[in-house]
Amino acid sequence: MSFGQGGPQSQWDPWTPQSQQPQPSQQPWNSGTSDDTPDWAALAEASEARAKRRRLFLIGGGALATVAIASAVAVAVVSANGSDQASDGPSSQLPSTADIPSATATEPSFAPTSAPPPLDPKDFVSSVKKDKAPLSPDLLFPGTQLTMGETVYKKGPTADTRTCASAAQGTLPKVLDANRCTRLIRVTYTQGDTAVTVGVALFDTEAQATRAKKDADKKSIVRSLSGGGVSSFCTGAVCRSTTNSYGRYAYFTVAGFTNGKDVTEKSTGVFRAGDDLAEFAFRQIRRRGEAQASAAAEG
Repeated sequence: MSFGQGGPQSQWDPWTPQSQQPQPSQQPWNSGTSDDTPDWAALAEASEARAKRRRLFLIGGGALATVAIASAVAVAVVSANGSDQASDGPSSQLPSTADIPSATATEPSFAPTSAPPPLDPKDFVSSVKKDKAPLSPDLLFPGTQLTMGETVYKKGPTADTRTCASAAQGTLPKVLDANRCTRLIRVTYTQGDTAVTVGVALFDTEAQATRAKKDADKKSIVRSLSGGGVSSFCTGAVCRSTTNSYGRYAYFTVAGFTNGKDVTEKSTGVFRAGDDLAEFAFRQIRRRGEAQASAAAEG
């Protein structure tokens, strides 16, 4: 049986979808004896080989890229180590402790100092050993008048005695003698028909002056001082008296009318005058202490 010879060649191309595949009756299957028949097994092997080479190329390229990136990082680290930035190297590459400046070495040091405590003015008027400033009626009560608020008091006679009991009356002479009063200064101020005598008694210590204040009672009265244009007062009439102390000084007041009237609870002007002069005596004694404390601090 013959299949015929010299017929037209098949136009089928395995890579062209529109080509015609030969029918069995026209071209039999050949295992590779004909040059025009493709070798399917070889084509598959070639395609697989190309795919494998492509994968290897991609893997190799990725490895090279990784090596390139690592090299770039290494170069950056080396460059950083050569600059002034901090290093991530091992501790053996860090500067020694002696090369690191100490923070405490730059701190300024000062020698310990202590300011002396401020001088207490009262200390200078609490003991005869410290109270050395000159003292007289005109130094303790200077000027010719005194202004307290809106009230002006005229300064009258003054007196200074070393026999304290002679310038007191009632129970006060005994109090002054018992506590060893060394001096009694008096001064009188007037305002209208009101007169006030202030008596400042000196003692050697603060304790003696404090006891004298405690020992005094309602009948412990400094003797009023008249004269020099000031009429006698508080010699037989009812008057108002006060007692207080500061440091080694005890101070007393007696206030009344120069016309001989008795002082009553309604005599507000007399009460105010006595309080004003007692306050002024306290201020003057305190200022005496302040002046001596200031002088001692400057010296």
